[in-house]
Amino acid sequence: MKVRKELWFGFTLMALIIAGALYMLISVDKITNGHIGLLMLSLVVVAIMLGFPTAFTLMGMGMGFTWWAYDQNIHKTLDLMVQSAYKVMANDVLISIPLFVFMGYLVERANLIEKLFQSLHLALSRLPGALAVATLVTCAVFATATGIVGAVVTLMGLLALPAMLRGGYSVPLSAGAITAGGCLGILIPPSVMLIVYGATAGVSVVKLYAGAFFPGLMLAGLYIMYVIILAKVRPDMAPPLSAEARKVPLPAQTQRLARSGDQRALPGLMTALRGRRNADVPIAYILKQLFIALLPAILFAVVAISSYRAATAPLPVEDVTGLQAMGDEVAEPSAPDEGGLAEPPMDDGGLAEPPTDGGLAEPPGDLAEPPADPAAATEAAPQPPVTATTDGLAEPAGAAPTAPSAPALAGEPRAASTGYWIGLGASGAALLAFYALLSYARLEIFKMLLSSFFPLLVLILSVLGSIVFGLTTPTEAAAVGALGGFVLAAAYKQLNMRVVTESVYLTAKTSAMVCWLFVGSSIFSAAFALLGGQELVESWVLGMNLTKTEFLVLSQVIIFILGWPLEWTEIIVIFMPIFIPLLDNFGVDPLFFGLLVALNLQTAFLSPPVAMAAFYLKGVSPPHVTLNQIFSGMLPFMGIQVVAIILLYQFPAIGLWLPSVLYK
Repeated sequence: MKVRKELWFGFTLMALIIAGALYMLISVDKITNGHIGLLMLSLVVVAIMLGFPTAFTLMGMGMGFTWWAYDQNIHKTLDLMVQSAYKVMANDVLISIPLFVFMGYLVERANLIEKLFQSLHLALSRLPGALAVATLVTCAVFATATGIVGAVVTLMGLLALPAMLRGGYSVPLSAGAITAGGCLGILIPPSVMLIVYGATAGVSVVKLYAGAFFPGLMLAGLYIMYVIILAKVRPDMAPPLSAEARKVPLPAQTQRLARSGDQRALPGLMTALRGRRNADVPIAYILKQLFIALLPAILFAVVAISSYRAATAPLPVEDVTGLQAMGDEVAEPSAPDEGGLAEPPMDDGGLAEPPTDGGLAEPPGDLAEPPADPAAATEAAPQPPVTATTDGLAEPAGAAPTAPSAPALAGEPRAASTGYWIGLGASGAALLAFYALLSYARLEIFKMLLSSFFPLLVLILSVLGSIVFGLTTPTEAAAVGALGGFVLAAAYKQLNMRVVTESVYLTAKTSAMVCWLFVGSSIFSAAFALLGGQELVESWVLGMNLTKTEFLVLSQVIIFILGWPLEWTEIIVIFMPIFIPLLDNFGVDPLFFGLLVALNLQTAFLSPPVAMAAFYLKGVSPPHVTLNQIFSGMLPFMGIQVVAIILLYQFPAIGLWLPSVLYK
């Protein structure tokens, strides 16, 4: 029987792991419990590669080795299992996982992806590699809304792969674009992987979402840039779309308007509305088309007015009532109220000025007698009231008035900044260019985007915005997202009992898997720490005298290699509890480390021989598309991921700027 190359690779990797574990046990002078813990870790990896269920493998081996560590005490072993399971069940962060998953399955079954892909590929038709770029954008939007890699890759394999193959695209490029784009949901929020990492590492999920936003956009941008450059350099791999593929069918009434007047949509509609050359098209239809065409201008006006008000809003007035300028003396009240506070009595036994002999004295240079300098004589004069400066600090009493450093004083309107006017001008120029190029065909594409792209975008931004800006917790935002999934499915007339039943079933299945993974991981981590495996790993790493950079490179290389035989869930729940305690020793921020890991963990779906995304695509692709072609198409995108990791390490502000601004 002929054995496939993938199986040979897997068997070889398992043999290397077992050989390494045996060599470790043989080479040491004395086998300790820590070495037994490392042996347990090796056996878990091998068992998972053999196909055993991850969660129950972790639980079984964790309980077995815990029983060994407790000297065969079954009661302590069961107590540890119960405590670990309860700790997982009491984690409030995990409540958001089933809600986000439910939102994803509802959106998936709302059948938006076909309309989304069609409208995007028509909107980007003149761009090099338009079909592949539209595939990546569709995958990014849809993966962000669902977060379910298998569903996105499968649906795009059914929809985009035949379209790209008909357009003359090469099989590797088509497969690479679909698999790489489908995996973006692992990184771009709202990501289930970030929730799992946050719960494992004890990092705020809100900060992880804010931090992963720009790295996710950067990675998607690098993918798109690679496709465009490849299409320009190798047009045989991604030929331009034909005129027939770029053709947009127009409704009958729009065709009559296009034949009777200006081919540009906005002037033609305005002319038809005034009654000239309307080609017997109803006024209601013209008004509807005109309203849709003016939506960008209306949105621009609303944003411009609101941003102008925010940019010119007066500075807050600092309330300095009751504050006293430094150096002023408190004036004695002329007639203190009865029952109020009064100066302490100055008779014997009361408070008095300290004696000057041997006691405190005026600092040198301070004159007791009235100075001859007229400027100093103003000290005894009545002081002017304390005023607030523009930066909120009190102006010292008696100081000469100074010119304000800001263009506006507190309480007065400010002048808009230069950056605001530059941004407004650029946006206005883009709006004018949009209307100059807006033909009737492009108006139809814009309508298609309104019905497919923008509803998903509003759902995503409402969920992410409420989390990132602190309006809701991730769990509350996930509940709003699930409701939004219901609304979208109902709006597209896809909400029925079958859709709800399937979504609930798949959500329960996925949530149960994640929950049992956490329980198994908790038991396994407790057993590993109990055996001393964590201390052994920590002493081994610290004994290497690594710098911070060397530690980060070593850890990311290990995670990259683990992505070959394991999925991201297994890497996080098994190996993150080993890496996280080491971060303090090297001064690594767990948030920054989590962003690096999130970028790196996408290789778990793109790296052969496991590469689950490749198998998802192979299951729905035509028979002539082979796994080797899919793997070869995924490799350049894996290289782009490595470039993204390097960029994030060299420029940490890509991931840390937004959390630092929002959560000071």
